[in-house]
Amino acid sequence: MSENIGANYHLRETKPDSTPKVKRAPKSGSIPTPFSYFSSDDGTDENLLILLHGLGDTHVPFEILGRSLKLPQTAVLALRATEQIPYLYEDAYQWYESWDALGELIDRPNPTPALDLLTKVLDHLTKDLEWPLDRIHLFGFAQGGSVAAEYAMRKWKEQLQAHRSAIAASEGASSSAGAPLTSLGSVVTVSGPLLSYPNPSSPSPTPILVVYRPSPSEEALPSNAVAAFKKGFSSVTEVKLSAQRSGMPGSRDEMEPIMQFWSEKLSRRRMEGLYEVMSGMSG
Repeated sequence: MSENIGANYHLRETKPDSTPKVKRAPKSGSIPTPFSYFSSDDGTDENLLILLHGLGDTHVPFEILGRSLKLPQTAVLALRATEQIPYLYEDAYQWYESWDALGELIDRPNPTPALDLLTKVLDHLTKDLEWPLDRIHLFGFAQGGSVAAEYAMRKWKEQLQAHRSAIAASEGASSSAGAPLTSLGSVVTVSGPLLSYPNPSSPSPTPILVVYRPSPSEEALPSNAVAAFKKGFSSVTEVKLSAQRSGMPGSRDEMEPIMQFWSEKLSRRRMEGLYEVMSGMSG
């Protein structure tokens, strides 16, 4: 016999999201670097995608990329790194110091300046402009991808510390008294490894998509890169691109896994007047 016999069904109106449907644009005085921002084409800013360019680039090509994506209910913020590459008389920027005094690439670069910049940006977005942290998504290429992943790790550690401090201050109250634990919505890093090997007390729950070109590509990740991501993040998706090409994903096939990842991670806003079907067994 059908399991639905004797079941009662009723409708329950879903609660609309209380945050503004269209967010205010970031203020140049609160973000200490040039940027491009634009709201979602469909008029609903439920998600924010922050784009971080690679070494020697600017935010302008990534603004063009962001406009072409046309992700539903997603505003886009493309940031430019603050540090111009020395001895280059053109618009070429780096997120952190990349070469030593002899012109050799630094093996263990320090991304702290870029992470401090993102901290200021995220503080402005979440505190002034009412963006929930779990609605903010990062996408970075090469050096920008490393910055995105490192920032997600730093932010999660800060959240853990704040949560534990709040619990300790409650003097034996239940853990629910602590600061709520939230994390970034997602991270996509293309050809950008972590710069430090993570050793978190708890891995970040932020979903991360690691996209890279395997050897012999010049953009191949270090041999331990994926293992490092899996130690630092609890949800890691790995995608290999063609080793015969270089640079950003340049075809529909190469962009497809990234678009699929976003389709699963980007949120959709609850609108007024929507109902969900509830079921309950009759007495």
